[in-house]
Amino acid sequence: MIRSAAATLALLGSLVLTGSAVAATPTTAQMVGQRMVVAIAGTTAKPAILARIRAGQVGGVILFGGNIRSAAQLRRLTARLQKAARAGGRPRLLIATDQEGGLVRRLPWAPPRASAQQLGATSAAHIQTVGHRAGTALRAAGINVDLAPVADVPSSSSNFLQAQHRAYSTSRFSVAADAAAFAQGLEAGRVQPAFKHFPGLGRAGPVSTDDGLVEIGASRTQIRHGLLPYEVARRRALHPVVMLSTAVYPAFSPRAAAWSKAIAGTLLRHDLGFRGVTITDSLTSAAAVRRTSASALAVKSARVGVDLLLVTGPASSSRAAYAAVLQAARSGAIPLANLSASYARILKLKSRF
Repeated sequence: MIRSAAATLALLGSLVLTGSAVAATPTTAQMVGQRMVVAIAGTTAKPAILARIRAGQVGGVILFGGNIRSAAQLRRLTARLQKAARAGGRPRLLIATDQEGGLVRRLPWAPPRASAQQLGATSAAHIQTVGHRAGTALRAAGINVDLAPVADVPSSSSNFLQAQHRAYSTSRFSVAADAAAFAQGLEAGRVQPAFKHFPGLGRAGPVSTDDGLVEIGASRTQIRHGLLPYEVARRRALHPVVMLSTAVYPAFSPRAAAWSKAIAGTLLRHDLGFRGVTITDSLTSAAAVRRTSASALAVKSARVGVDLLLVTGPASSSRAAYAAVLQAARSGAIPLANLSASYARILKLKSRF
């Protein structure tokens, strides 16, 4: 059933986050702020980012290796960020990182040490155990979203994910089972998994979407063939975030998945029936390879209903992205129904913490 924007907004007051009831009629600025996931500089929470969090201009933070020095330092950092959200009467922050294992492992003391490819050579039961341990370690550090598992199915040895050992297998059935197992482990550890990179980077070549403009010249049937991990996650009643790729899939749209209505809306939400939260891959990286701004891409992604807008560049870039999305929302370029639906999904996700 599709609710009206007003009906959706009216339901929001029933959600309670970190002890504070969320207003039934949030402002446009509040709804836009919850969609912003931004990078920060350094290993401490600077006054500028704390002020933005208190003001409701930031809904989540992504942490990279440069933000992390030790377990104790990370706990202090995440606690300070959450304290700012509470001080401003805001919903709990999403604090995310990439803890896939192998080459992509931001917390060096936390599991998994093995790459996804190495884990894929073990059993689903073992992968679930490792995922649980990873979730427990992340949660202890104050991180509540792991941008993992990789749910892509490489089609050749030249694929960049295969070369980096970031894929569980070249079999869609194995990837589906292993990604679900890792996600189940994370959820058991009270950390939100994020399946990536929808609708799949398995047919990409040696260049990552962070480094170049990637076009996946596959048919609709071939692309749908690789969606089994997402279907299995739904069947197992998992509740992952879904990260949308910034590659282009001409069989569906001339636009990148992260700002394509045909992919973010029709394929994911209508055809697969996904009702959870979506997030873009890095808009900063996508903007760099396209010689445009993260702000412009953030508006495009928000307009097609992608919930969380990931801006990994400097503070000036994420502030500009927030301002651009807010302006588009106030002008009506982003409809109220879009804003309220994303806001409701994000608050529902946060209510799990």
